[in-house]
Amino acid sequence: MSNSDTWIPKWGDIPAAIGLLSRLPICVDMHKAQARGAHPSWAYGLAGALFGALAALAGWAGLVMGLPSLATGLLVVGTTAWITGAMHHDGLADSLDGLWGGWSLEQRLDIMKDSHIGVYGVVGLICVIGLQATLYGHLAAQSLWPILGVMALSRAIMVPIMAALPNARSQGLSASVGRPTRKTAILAVALGGTIAVFSGAWPALIGAPLGGLAVAAIAKRKIGGQTGDILGASQQCAETCALIGLAALL
Repeated sequence: MSNSDTWIPKWGDIPAAIGLLSRLPICVDMHKAQARGAHPSWAYGLAGALFGALAALAGWAGLVMGLPSLATGLLVVGTTAWITGAMHHDGLADSLDGLWGGWSLEQRLDIMKDSHIGVYGVVGLICVIGLQATLYGHLAAQSLWPILGVMALSRAIMVPIMAALPNARSQGLSASVGRPTRKTAILAVALGGTIAVFSGAWPALIGAPLGGLAVAAIAKRKIGGQTGDILGASQQCAETCALIGLAALL
């Protein structure tokens, strides 16, 4: 990242954030995006809102076809996984395997880097995907709009974790992106929170931070910082806890 570059938002940060967090065919100036480092992370919430809009369309299709609520919820979760290349689900599985399958810092990081999935990852994915699908199906029957807020805020939550925790390893996606400034983190959460409120997902303001904070605290204790996998796990936990908050309070 150039020393002359600043954290101040730029329009090019939005496609950069979408390109990093998804597989959508969007044109990104890679040279400028790499030069910006972690600065584009302020737009993670905006990217999440886009993913939420596309997932909500899938949920709407399920409702139009008269599918059971669980099937509708699975359409929402499956669409999101397809859009993002399931990168956050992969991070959750790797984090569960590494954090609970290793006995030392080195072991945990090695396991998280391994592409194979273990029993912790399998059980964790089944529980999280099942819970998300059930709650999304229940939510879609009431309103599709909160889906945008949940997906926006759960991705914005990754930014303060990136800013607060050091990189646990010197290589990998998180290390290559870098650490955002405090101002970038504040803007990211503010945008994600605003989208959550205006979409009707205000209970996510309680659940999402709790989910992300829990993952960050465990990662800090077990590996001394964050990795790309930890950020993916924090997004998934934030999303799940946000949905639990909506189910409990709406």
